Amino acid sequence: MIRGFPPIERSDARILILGSMPSVASLSEAQYYAHPRNAFWPIMARLLDGPVSTYDEKHRLLTEHRIALWDVVAACEREGSLDSAITSSVANALEPFFQSHPEIRLVCFNGRTAQALYRRHVGVFPIGTDFRCLPSTSPANTMAFERKYEAYASALGSVVF
Repeated sequence: MIRGFPPIERSDARILILGSMPSVASLSEAQYYAHPRNAFWPIMARLLDGPVSTYDEKHRLLTEHRIALWDVVAACEREGSLDSAITSSVANALEPFFQSHPEIRLVCFNGRTAQALYRRHVGVFPIGTDFRCLPSTSPANTMAFERKYEAYASALGSVVF
């Protein structure tokens, strides 16, 4: 069984971005979205106009903008990094997370697999919370960076700015 990370969070977060499970590169570095070709941090840096040179800067950039980051899956079996290889998954405690973060108004799934895992394991969507499935920022998703950026900007822009 491989295990994910605790959330990046603050109690007054307004946005929660949910991935599926950290990649091999992320697990190795003990950092969310550590693969050098993953578009997540470049998208956040551009969208939030902040530095992302160090993991502390990345963490601070999200929390300063009241964005929480976590994964749907707490632990699973998986060979490699592909979401399609996830088996025997166990979900993170998302219902209690929503209860302890009552200001969350938007949940964005980083890819369809995160959304599908959420529906399978959690299923409950808190009242008053908008849910959006965004393109995966993984390098396995060959969508152009600009299209990924535009999707994130469109979804997060109404809450962040």
